[in-house]
Amino acid sequence: MTLPRTPSFRLDGKRALVAGASSGIGFGCAVALAEAGAHVVLSARSADRLADAVDAIRAEGLSAEAMVLDVADVTATEAALSCRDPFQILVNSAGLARHAPALDTTLEDFDAVFALNVRGAYFLTRAVAAGLIKSGQPGSLINVSSQMAHVGGVDRAVYSATKHAVEGFTKSMAIEWGAKGIRVNTICPTFIRTPLTEQTFSQPERVQWITDKIKLGRIGRVEDIMAAVTYLAGDASAMVTGTALMVDGGWTAD
Repeated sequence: MTLPRTPSFRLDGKRALVAGASSGIGFGCAVALAEAGAHVVLSARSADRLADAVDAIRAEGLSAEAMVLDVADVTATEAALSCRDPFQILVNSAGLARHAPALDTTLEDFDAVFALNVRGAYFLTRAVAAGLIKSGQPGSLINVSSQMAHVGGVDRAVYSATKHAVEGFTKSMAIEWGAKGIRVNTICPTFIRTPLTEQTFSQPERVQWITDKIKLGRIGRVEDIMAAVTYLAGDASAMVTGTALMVDGGWTAD
């Protein structure tokens, strides 16, 4: 009997772009992809923080470089990517949250969150796909979404709306580009302890709401996302596209 073989989780020879990579989930994803053998280009707005992140990865003998980029600036993003070799992997972890009751939402906050979470994510994904299509290469494009793309939450009408939108364009792009070997998926984390979420964790009533919802009984860690992104990035998930990988501790199981 011939045994089937588990597809490799290795990413050797692949080029990966991770947006929002200077801290938190994005940095964790960059580390995970580099550990799996990819050459990782970390992008974010802050040159200093990017340099620190790249130095930390290189100190482990892994392959990484920095690219200062504001994903919300679509014109600059498209120009920057058009000058580079194609990326076989994209992880879009650049995101913004400005939480408030729906009745208190300002136009400024609404527009800022949509500009990055939806407009920026859409055109970044398109730009990476365009490079792959031009070169005739397959790839895996991953948008870091949220459990809030599948449920609602207190003070999160705007944020939740943006993540629902990300799920929509991810599915549509997966349909359009599937025949070209380009897979498009999302990862949907629960609350992960990062600098971005510290404001939430400083509010006892919010912490109680979160821990009541997470069936596994603990707050998420960046490490919880790292294996998920490695899986979606490579051949191990070759038949997975247009879907959302829930890393939510059972939040959305209700």
